Amino acid sequence: MSDTQDYNELHELQTMTVDKGQGPIRIDKFLMARMEQMSRNRLQNGIADGLITVNDKPVKTNYKVRPLDVIKVYLTEAPRDRTILPEEMDLDIIHEDEDVMVINKPPGLVVHPGVGNYSGTLVNGLAHYFQNHPLPLKEGNENDRPGLVHRIDKDTSGLMVIAKNENAMTNLAAQFFDHTIDREYLALVWSCPDPEVGTIDEYIGRHPKDRMLMTVSEDEDFGKRAITHYEVIEDLYYVSLVKCKLETGRTHQIRVHMKYKGHPLFNDKRYSGNVIRKGTVYSKYKQFVFNCFDIMPRQALHARILGFTHPTTGERLYFEQPLPDDFAGVLEKWRHYVEYKK
Repeated sequence: MSDTQDYNELHELQTMTVDKGQGPIRIDKFLMARMEQMSRNRLQNGIADGLITVNDKPVKTNYKVRPLDVIKVYLTEAPRDRTILPEEMDLDIIHEDEDVMVINKPPGLVVHPGVGNYSGTLVNGLAHYFQNHPLPLKEGNENDRPGLVHRIDKDTSGLMVIAKNENAMTNLAAQFFDHTIDREYLALVWSCPDPEVGTIDEYIGRHPKDRMLMTVSEDEDFGKRAITHYEVIEDLYYVSLVKCKLETGRTHQIRVHMKYKGHPLFNDKRYSGNVIRKGTVYSKYKQFVFNCFDIMPRQALHARILGFTHPTTGERLYFEQPLPDDFAGVLEKWRHYVEYKK
């Protein structure tokens, strides 16, 4: 999985208790017999990603169920057989050729259907745009994700690449796997990281108590290595504009890594960035911060640069997208505020 995934709609799908007389059997086989609507691949991915727990703890895919085990299964996506309905949508297309499309995703747009978001997603818009051109599926993906090689969170803005044919999908997926894709984000974080240039190399896994959260994991068996290179671009004392370059792509990677460093993203409700973390909380300052929250009611994260090798021509392509209005507006307000306080 990657930092591009959004779990805002994560919820518990089903809870079950293993019978007293149940013999030892792998958990994926046990669940397949009881949840026929879910594929084995989806179940195995759910186990690996910590979305299936036993007695409120994540397990490995080779875990064998025991009598009276309490198994919880969480759902993040639409059922396999759900039909994607084409919906007309204004897509901000940055580049398109016979093989790939690069779009600028606005904040608030969910990438693919999931629990509570079966329509109005980017995939629905792509289905309308490519009505006479079926998009390929990445190996291992369910059929509600045509054309998707990667994802970004609902409330993150910025660049995404869409594969238009099987060759492009295979080639781009390999580039993501080999970490040869250039992905650079801009984040507004609380206070200023020290040092101002560095690398965060920490495993990320699902939070042991709150499955909707990711966290830095000390246990390599229940986390995946995540590497984020960061550099402070602008120190505004209360907040900082930080450039983050992903070497890996884990769920909520930048958000989790920056919180771990003690600098959560500005107004990141999930990772405690929506409270004042820097500065004396007096009335005028507090009101200023809350006004900024109102202007940008989301985490301050933008996928600014995307670079990859074209799957057919072999040309190295780079795309850069400036900050959207809400992010740029809040950043400018902080600049004025800091200048005024000098």
